Amino acid sequence: MLKYLGYRLKATAMAPSGRSLTIALLCLLLILLTSFGGGSSAWATDSPVLLTSELLQQRLDHPIQREGKPTLDLRRLVIDLRPENGEFRDRFYRQVRQMLQSGNTAITLDLSNSQIQGELDLRQLSLREPLYGEALFPLLTEAEQAQLKQDRRRLLQLSQLSRSLLLQPQASTQGIFLFRGPLILAQTRFEGPVNGADIFFLGPVNGPGVRFTQGAAFTESRFSQPVTFIASQWQGDTRFRNSLFFNRARFIQASFTGPVTFQGSEFGATAGFAQVQFATDASFSRVRFQGNADFAKTIWQGAGSFVKSSFEGELFLTEARLEAPLSLRQARFSQLVNLRGTTVLRRVDFGDGVFLPGVRINGAAMEFNADQGEILGSPGQIGQVLSVPNLVGNETLLRNWVRNFRQLEQIADANQIEYTTERLRLEVLQKQLTAVNLNTASTARLMTLGFSANQADAILQQRQESPLLSAQDVLNLEEVDLAAYVKVRDRIVALPARPWGARLALALRWLGLSVLLLTSHYGTSVGLVLGVGMVAVTMSTLLFWGMDRYRRRIPTPIAPSPEDVAWMGMSSLGIGGAGVLTVVRLSDWPGLTLLTLVLVVLPVPLLLIAALYRQGRYHDLLDSSYLMEDGSARQLRLLIARLPILPSFAFFRDRYVPIPWDRRRTWLYYYDFSLNNWFKFGFNDLRLRDEQVPGLVTALVWYQWAVGLLYVTLLLWTFSRTIPGLNLLLYF
Repeated sequence: MLKYLGYRLKATAMAPSGRSLTIALLCLLLILLTSFGGGSSAWATDSPVLLTSELLQQRLDHPIQREGKPTLDLRRLVIDLRPENGEFRDRFYRQVRQMLQSGNTAITLDLSNSQIQGELDLRQLSLREPLYGEALFPLLTEAEQAQLKQDRRRLLQLSQLSRSLLLQPQASTQGIFLFRGPLILAQTRFEGPVNGADIFFLGPVNGPGVRFTQGAAFTESRFSQPVTFIASQWQGDTRFRNSLFFNRARFIQASFTGPVTFQGSEFGATAGFAQVQFATDASFSRVRFQGNADFAKTIWQGAGSFVKSSFEGELFLTEARLEAPLSLRQARFSQLVNLRGTTVLRRVDFGDGVFLPGVRINGAAMEFNADQGEILGSPGQIGQVLSVPNLVGNETLLRNWVRNFRQLEQIADANQIEYTTERLRLEVLQKQLTAVNLNTASTARLMTLGFSANQADAILQQRQESPLLSAQDVLNLEEVDLAAYVKVRDRIVALPARPWGARLALALRWLGLSVLLLTSHYGTSVGLVLGVGMVAVTMSTLLFWGMDRYRRRIPTPIAPSPEDVAWMGMSSLGIGGAGVLTVVRLSDWPGLTLLTLVLVVLPVPLLLIAALYRQGRYHDLLDSSYLMEDGSARQLRLLIARLPILPSFAFFRDRYVPIPWDRRRTWLYYYDFSLNNWFKFGFNDLRLRDEQVPGLVTALVWYQWAVGLLYVTLLLWTFSRTIPGLNLLLYF
């Protein structure tokens, strides 16, 4: 071009003046166009250029320094490794491997913003370490050395097994591939498959924005340093089967449009898969997560599998969208499973999962509809681990959970969810009774609670204009900051002013719900109700037996014999002890349950008995029991509609005789009488006689019968909720 311009200038100087001016202008325009063309060519240097043998040799001869480490710069290149370019491909693998794996210093391989055409085999860029020898052990940590020895043993065993099965005289050469330096794949595009299987990566692998268009195989690979594939795209078949990540692995915002498998892999630190999209099936079966497994905000358009996986840290599926079935069957959970805000559109299966004590599934704010999705789990287990932190905002979710388990005929789990709901409701009622009401509290009360004088005045001024609708409304006040609200949020409510009658009704509702929860788990535990009944029958029997058998000491003693005392003591210890053990085993608050039972059974009867002994007994038939038995028949009887007092009809009374006091089995009559009062079921029809009976004794019997009526109602209600179909028999 310069020769051409020189020639034209020389010709111009020999031409006439007018023509010379025209030619000079044309030459000047040509120079400007050439300059702009050169500038555009300079601007285009950022686009990938084809890697040739000469350019490769130049990059190999002049590595760059990055963060004090030598780096082979292969950025912004088009690297053609297709079979038709075999000569360059072989030279590329040979020369790059020689540079990366020779010397004592690990060299970084940087392929950022490059396009790799054809298959990239990372094993050909790695050192091939034989099964024996420890030449490279100084480059490894203790954990890596142990893992390398384990891999060697596994490969040796496989080799021996293959040789024995195929009857080969000698085994083929086995080895392990070691990739020494860091690997940088930022914005790299692989237009062919990538083979990274059986490689021990000693340096970090950093691939933000990398794109695999034809799949990638990292089967049985080991990653010693952090692995980063943020915003990466995996369009083909992705295989990380039996891989081991010693350090953090981050696949955040990645997109897997093809099948992906991490089956049998192990994550030694946090596994970050937040905001990942799985367009097809994804397998994480038999994976061990030693750190937290973060799958927050993931989208599962294909089936996901965590079958037999182990979660030693927390599992986060918060705000995930499950558009396909997700299986966690036989998985092991050591810490919290967080499903807060998760959208469940298909099936989530926790069947046969192992939950360590105290582990819960937090499903707060979950978007779940029993008509669209399903939550499966082992009957009797899944309902106990599902939980929400509070009732407000989760009532619809809890009802849908109940509906889900009832459709699956898992009645125990549905009842457990209802029990959880009522426990949360009790907390709400208790807070309404005990917390400070922002709409009625005085300035002094607010300041005692923890608000400053300025904040208390602002609250009073606000409620004069309009009442606070919720406790969080105080955050709308400029004077109240978040720190002040967090300090008092558990002790404040915002409710309309209530009269004393409404507060009393609220207190009675809280008391009744508390009794139901303590004595029956809100009708969900038959065993607990029966245990409570055993303790109640024992206490009632002892009270009535002592009152009936011990009348006086003088002048003629009317008292039980030592043998009767021994029989009653041993039987009460056995029956009552069995009931207490049942309560301790099944109740969430066994102490409160037993205290509630004592407060119901003992105070009123003890007051009546104390008054009876204080006034004395001076009636006829003093040496005869107050109990009468039906002597016409001995049979099991259901006595719900029977009253505890003997009728006055003379012919009916003729069938009844006093129970004997001189028999060894006398103590059984008193248990039978308590069974009649509490369970409305007994071996004989025992009633209180209607002649020569103090009014205090009659009051005692009627009290026990009335409380027993409430108890048998609770028992039948619990039966109807826990045994499918029994409610039809009871109610119809």
